[in-house]
Amino acid sequence: MAVRKLFRYLRITILLALLVVVAAGTWLTKLRTTDWDAPLWVAIHPINGDGSDASSRYITSLDVRAFRTLEDFFGDEAESYDLALKRPITVQLAHVIDEMPPTPPAPGNTLAIMAWSLQMRYWAYRVDHHAGPTPDIRIFVVYHDPVRHERLRHSLGLEKGLVGVVNAFASPTMAEKNNVIIAHELLHTVGATDKYGVDELPLHPAGYAEPDKRPLYPQNYAEIMGGRIPVDQYTAVIPRSLHKVVIGEQTAREINWLP
Repeated sequence: MAVRKLFRYLRITILLALLVVVAAGTWLTKLRTTDWDAPLWVAIHPINGDGSDASSRYITSLDVRAFRTLEDFFGDEAESYDLALKRPITVQLAHVIDEMPPTPPAPGNTLAIMAWSLQMRYWAYRVDHHAGPTPDIRIFVVYHDPVRHERLRHSLGLEKGLVGVVNAFASPTMAEKNNVIIAHELLHTVGATDKYGVDELPLHPAGYAEPDKRPLYPQNYAEIMGGRIPVDQYTAVIPRSLHKVVIGEQTAREINWLP
């Protein structure tokens, strides 16, 4: 019995030590990625999400220019907050991934979500064989043929692990809308929170680009973490591109652009 208890205490000690190491690593990573003293390298990995020829052709046609508006958006918004760093992110198109990321569990199961988060972080580490600079943030963009899919699963971004999974449409006409979603999930990885309700309508005031506008409706822009442009109290539309999106003050505080 004494030996069994000893091994039990040893296992608990090792587990606690691992948790301390992980927590410390997460804290240090948070500090490093939100001090904004150098651009964050963002690696975008395409994935053929439905195995279709249309998605394959679209992925083959991609080059880094398809994501340049992400760099422009972060640069313009940083300037509006007088951030010393003029180009907060640098985007690189990384290699195609040939397997799907782990499927997230249903909401509400805390233990399952924690286990999936660890699994997702390990998966991202395992499949990333990018030969360029080691990325600060990995975004896996899972493309789908819009002819086959009318709606896609929700995208997600993990602050712990600096990983995002974006479900996107494999179409040039949808490229800029895809970039809006990529920007949203990228901001999750550096600490930004959602600012919309269960009905997917932006929450006032934090989820509005112009919370003090009079009259309040219609809004002209979307707040990036609010996700949509409010037309009236009950209606909001997805912005066509990042040219119709801003980073609001609460989001700027969350990512350390404001004190």
